[in-house]
Amino acid sequence: MDTGYANYLKDDERALVLDLTCEVLDGGESFVGGVFVEQKEGDLLDLYRRGADEVVERGGVPILFQSSEFQGWESPKIVEFYGEICGFYEEVLGFELGQMFAPNGMIFEEEVVRGLMGIPSLKGIKHSSLSREVEWGRLRLRDEVRPDFKIYTGNDLGIDMIEYGSDYLLGLAAFCPEKFAERDRMWEEGDSAYYELSDHLQYLGNVAFRPEVPAYKHSCTIFQHLLGRIPASEPHARCPRRPEWEREILSDCAERLGY
Repeated sequence: MDTGYANYLKDDERALVLDLTCEVLDGGESFVGGVFVEQKEGDLLDLYRRGADEVVERGGVPILFQSSEFQGWESPKIVEFYGEICGFYEEVLGFELGQMFAPNGMIFEEEVVRGLMGIPSLKGIKHSSLSREVEWGRLRLRDEVRPDFKIYTGNDLGIDMIEYGSDYLLGLAAFCPEKFAERDRMWEEGDSAYYELSDHLQYLGNVAFRPEVPAYKHSCTIFQHLLGRIPASEPHARCPRRPEWEREILSDCAERLGY
């Protein structure tokens, strides 16, 4: 899902990505697969079911991107709808996405989040408001209502949210997963080098996740190309682009991280 193009893929492209994921994992691990239904024709519940089934049938856990239809619904209707979808599966993740990322997103009212925490098979939500204060509120609610409910931070401008109790599912971690793994080990072991590495990763996050935020995916391809991991720096044709000087500033980010 992240950094991916779930919102740009045609149905056959999505199926191919899911199949390639299964091939790479070879049945050894589960994965999280995005279910994106915006601008698709048909009954909304059926659209979500079909997308989630495609993920579950391949051994993955579906994460439900929001629909712009939710924006006109009252809070109880949103909770009821999620309850109906999630009732078909053993494990589902939700998504709370600020509109700086995508126009179909929304930051839920607290009563919605409280209701979602009451759905047994909904194991957690990714929270992408880019607001520490809002995310801290989610963590307090989690501790009060359902301590085993996961809050996956999508705050790429505040990657230290893991210090406050969030887990993370950051687009930024797709830039250099081995550096995040190193950071995690340092945090677990109490190694003070954690802080300097975290600062360098946050610098990369501030560069990559500046407005226009969805263009961070182009920043990611430039960064991967700089590291020699992919043969070209072009993102998906529908992805917003960064300026020509992006390569220079991302090169500085890479050097700070020791590449």
